[in-house]
Amino acid sequence: MQEEFDERFVTSTKLDLDGEENSLRPKSFDEYVGQQKIKNNLKVFIEASKKRGEALDHVLLYGPPGLGKTTLSHIIANELGVQLRITSGPAIERAADLAAILTNLNENDVLFVDEIHRLNRAVEEVLYPAMEDFALDIVIGKGPSARSMRLSLPHFTLIGATTRAGMLTGPLRDRFGVICRLELYSPDDLAQIIRRSASILDITVDEKACLNIAGRSRGTPRIANRLLKRVSDFAIVMGKSGITNDIANHALQHLEVDSLGLDYTDRKVLDAIITKFNGGPVGLETIAAATNEEGVTIEDVVEPFLIQLGFISRTPRGRIALPAAYKHLNLPISEAAQNQLSIFDKVSNDE
Repeated sequence: MQEEFDERFVTSTKLDLDGEENSLRPKSFDEYVGQQKIKNNLKVFIEASKKRGEALDHVLLYGPPGLGKTTLSHIIANELGVQLRITSGPAIERAADLAAILTNLNENDVLFVDEIHRLNRAVEEVLYPAMEDFALDIVIGKGPSARSMRLSLPHFTLIGATTRAGMLTGPLRDRFGVICRLELYSPDDLAQIIRRSASILDITVDEKACLNIAGRSRGTPRIANRLLKRVSDFAIVMGKSGITNDIANHALQHLEVDSLGLDYTDRKVLDAIITKFNGGPVGLETIAAATNEEGVTIEDVVEPFLIQLGFISRTPRGRIALPAAYKHLNLPISEAAQNQLSIFDKVSNDE
């Protein structure tokens, strides 16, 4: 079932078809579009650390996938003029794995740990003194003859990236000196990213098509770049020299991505809540059974964007469809659904 979701063009997780993603990464803050407040603050912190001749404080980047956390880590390392070492939480299985990585760093290097919330607890305990004191506490030997030894490490900057900041333990989160939340992008920023990517990939795209693709990209640069490449495929097969708005509409219609960025799976979940369960409330597992999808995938992949759009709401009794969802799908609101929405509005106002 998960493989089926991996084929969705509008998922913000990285897919195999994103092979050219690295070539599209900005190399400096000047090339990086959006996240202006974060950029401005990071520029100050980086400049200050360079003037002091010290490593940058540890940085935590969090937010939905596809917004540029890995890209920012590359830029930070480039701006500092140091090497970047990349790994991920699930890849560091033992404390010895972490020790091997840390001891191979040079002074002031940057270590980027993706999905840092998935670090093994035993590994996390070893990381605490490394972040605070730039030292590793290791135990040599076993039993009564075992002894503890502290190994000095070069000063380094840890950049942790996570889509689930709430899953980080308090002690780990408190050791980051710089915490940045990445926000979804505006259509104008996404259009600028699409123009830049089109230039790098030697794709001609007109302004209307650019804004059209940006508007369906769910506020996520990774999705914008992916849709640009897929629409370009349609233009090539149709024998066109560039992407016009008509070609973009034709391609996106075939990809089943509508004007708001919803795809077939999003609409199937919405339609099930509205037509099969009269707008809700309905439980997650019931929706999963009705749509033949996994409940955890609906909760983690489909629902967040529908909630952002104001199409559904999670209530103690289950999911309910909101008026905006009926309008988007061009479906009437039944009397029973209207009564349910009135109850929901009253409870929300009381809260």
